[in-house]
Amino acid sequence: MYPEPMQTVKEQVLHVLRRLPDDADFRDVNEEIALLAAVAEAEDDIREGRLVGNHEMKARLDEWLDA
Repeated sequence: MYPEPMQTVKEQVLHVLRRLPDDADFRDVNEEIALLAAVAEAEDDIREGRLVGNHEMKARLDEWLDA
């Protein structure tokens, strides 16, 4: 569905642009690029170990909601 992570950002954006229908508007393009950026950020977080497991997140939420 989405480009290989080894592609440059420019290559990824070009791939998205080619995949969009001809009647896509700026909002469609923006949403697709925002999704690419979010996925790249998530992949960086995974590589850097900046993750919280479900049990830890539930405990944090319970703590925040009880405060």
